[in-house]
Amino acid sequence: MNLETTYLGMELKNPLVVSASPLSQDLDTARRLEDAGASAIVMYSLFEEEVLEEEEQLAGLMEGQDIGHGEADTYLPLHHGYKTHLEEYLEQLQSLKQHLEIPVIASLNGVTEGGWIEHATELKDAGADALELNIYFSATNFSDSSREVEDNYVRIVERTRAAVNLPIALKISPYFSSLGNLVTRLDRAGADALVLFNRFYQPDLDLDTLEVKPKLHLSESYEALLRMHWIARLYGHVKMDLAATGGVHSYQEALKMLLVGANITQLCSILLKRGEDVIPEVLEGMARWMEEKEYESVEQLRGSVSQMHSPEPLAFERENYLRVLRSGG
Repeated sequence: MNLETTYLGMELKNPLVVSASPLSQDLDTARRLEDAGASAIVMYSLFEEEVLEEEEQLAGLMEGQDIGHGEADTYLPLHHGYKTHLEEYLEQLQSLKQHLEIPVIASLNGVTEGGWIEHATELKDAGADALELNIYFSATNFSDSSREVEDNYVRIVERTRAAVNLPIALKISPYFSSLGNLVTRLDRAGADALVLFNRFYQPDLDLDTLEVKPKLHLSESYEALLRMHWIARLYGHVKMDLAATGGVHSYQEALKMLLVGANITQLCSILLKRGEDVIPEVLEGMARWMEEKEYESVEQLRGSVSQMHSPEPLAFERENYLRVLRSGG
């Protein structure tokens, strides 16, 4: 069974890619994921806020350590003696590239226009095979219009595209009033792939202390439905490759994503829950199903049940809403 696929101009041995997560922080873990069958790995995200905060702290520490205490100017090590978060990320990227045979995609989560360009260039120079721009923006400023928010996304893609000669994937959330329109603009701006969808980790409230606390919830299988719906609708309408992330926990979800038009499916939560042994399990299930249905390759089945090719294209539209309500569930 031919499970090969293409993504961001790269030939991959199968559609299972490790999503951005702590799994890439350890070289041995990354090696096990590769040995288990992962076709590529997306590194954990480089957050510009962390880089900026660390730079400010180090500058203040080094420049002000001897204020009022002249004897202290040689007590603390010089700035170059510290290894910054950015340096650690670039070193890990280089280490993964050195020891893995599969492609390594760097993930960048920026906040400033200059930061997107500067760090994208550094990731390219460190050897990344491609970039995944993880735009995590919560529009909480009431004066920002929806058009202004969307323009910011397009501008990030255009300027990063102009700055680096690398394949660029864009990871976005589903929270847009006209997602299809935005996606077509991102396609024209130069994005090579679209990753659907980013998951916003919402904070929780502690009723005892009344403190707002961060809380991590791993994805569940039902979340795959939203990804499947939008990939089915976008397939054939944009030049970009399409990637599904969030809710892919079994070979069934992976196959559904491919059938509606995804080039790859990214795995994260299920790997954190069960480990790398999930990968061969999913690949075996995919191959078995494809053999039963007489598909010879991923390329043959990809997009065959998208809205464009579906015998019931309205099933992806409002008609499905009406059917569910009429059936009682």
